[in-house]
Amino acid sequence: MPRPSQSTKSEWLQDIVNDYIASGNLWPADRRTIGAWAIRHDRWSPPQRSMIDQCAKELAEAMRLKMERDPQGRTVRAKHCAKISEMDARGKLVQKTLWFDRSAAPDLMHRSLQQRRGGILGDCKQLKTDQDSYNDNNPFGATIQMSFNFEPDLSDLEQDTEYNPQRPPDEEQDDF
Repeated sequence: MPRPSQSTKSEWLQDIVNDYIASGNLWPADRRTIGAWAIRHDRWSPPQRSMIDQCAKELAEAMRLKMERDPQGRTVRAKHCAKISEMDARGKLVQKTLWFDRSAAPDLMHRSLQQRRGGILGDCKQLKTDQDSYNDNNPFGATIQMSFNFEPDLSDLEQDTEYNPQRPPDEEQDDF
């Protein structure tokens, strides 16, 4: 419900609480009970923008989590996103996040992968700062060193994880 224009938002909300009390409802009461009453009695509803923002946030999270198998059997993200800037109807530059799947044009997919890489780099920079701070300030005189070269880790993760008990064909088996 829109609030009356002559009152502040705080005054409008206080009026809702006063009406809750005046209606003979349980008092003292917790805010969720009052909120549920206000919604049931059409005294309050979320602004349309808030509902759209909440829905968009939940959709983005679901798209980010969706995984699928590629033709080679790898588990990959089904949906990707990239931030873009464009002019709105009033000629103002606005930033949007576009969502798409793996069939997107190469320039859009490249932008998405580069932006994700930038996010990882930001995390690494913060990790390095935290490491340096600890090394400079810990009371134990300890020095922790971490490698930021992920090539060996990526190579290890690409190795087959399935156990293959078969012996090579040129190996003789001894039967005792």
